[in-house]
Amino acid sequence: MVKTSAPGKCILFGEHAVVYGQPALACSINQRMTVEIEKEETFDSWRLDGRTFKPKKHPHIEYIRKHLPPLDDQPLHIRIRGTIPKASGLGSSAALSVALCGALQQIREESIDLLQVSSISHHAEAEAQGGRASPMDTATSSFGGFVVLSDTIEENLDFIETRTMEVNGQTRQWHLHTFDANIPEGVSLVVGNTGVHGSTSAMVNQVANLIRENPERKIELETIGAIARRGIQSLQEGDMEAVGQAMSENHMVLRSLGVSSPEIERLIRAAAPSSLGVKLTGAGGGGCMIALTRNPEQTVGAIEMEGGRAFITHFNEEGLRIEHII
Repeated sequence: MVKTSAPGKCILFGEHAVVYGQPALACSINQRMTVEIEKEETFDSWRLDGRTFKPKKHPHIEYIRKHLPPLDDQPLHIRIRGTIPKASGLGSSAALSVALCGALQQIREESIDLLQVSSISHHAEAEAQGGRASPMDTATSSFGGFVVLSDTIEENLDFIETRTMEVNGQTRQWHLHTFDANIPEGVSLVVGNTGVHGSTSAMVNQVANLIRENPERKIELETIGAIARRGIQSLQEGDMEAVGQAMSENHMVLRSLGVSSPEIERLIRAAAPSSLGVKLTGAGGGGCMIALTRNPEQTVGAIEMEGGRAFITHFNEEGLRIEHII
């Protein structure tokens, strides 16, 4: 039996602007997806949580199964557990794909290859999403810590790899980076969940329509890119006040683009007095917000008083992890 886990993620800077060539920064969170795999001794087919595995229902799992099959081709029983809320913009599906890749590498008696895990899980997510998927979620879940996605190689960051993928007949290219952040003690992130499921594709299309009808508003996306670079530098320097200010500025621009929601704004207002910075995280239209704070319990209480669900997470959470092997 093999047991692995992988973290979810939240986006600190760069939502929507990353689609237009600006950098975006994600960090791992302490909520995780866990996968247990053991050889199936009773049935002659794969099972998922006790039921017969149906490839059409789980296309990302089927993609990974085809690309990392067991060496002896024996059917497996997969069990999935997790604490990452689904459809909340926190990368639950990507974390599942990453944990499954890691577990299958172990079943194949291979050492963990994070670059392979990141690549296969990215393609699996694209398979499940109709051919479109950014590598940010799966890279952050694989490597943990901070991951920067950009259309250019960022000279002041540690380069991981360049990823390419055919998307709608065109070759899409991303450059993945990481960096060491200087995080002082006593600073945490609080994630607040509205409980409203936002649609990533709807929000992306909404921004695309806005830019097409008002080309001059592309400057707002460039502003988000500048804020992201300033936020990354502040994290490297350990200036948490500046990081928080950048987060709040990022949210103001996202709100002007129309991707916030009344539910997000209510949690933002509740968290702001006890926080260094607040913003939505992910595509918007629902989902989650994040708060950088030195008073996490107070911030959690304020969010939950407004009907949100909140949890505390720390920076530099470990990526893909082997939990147990028998």
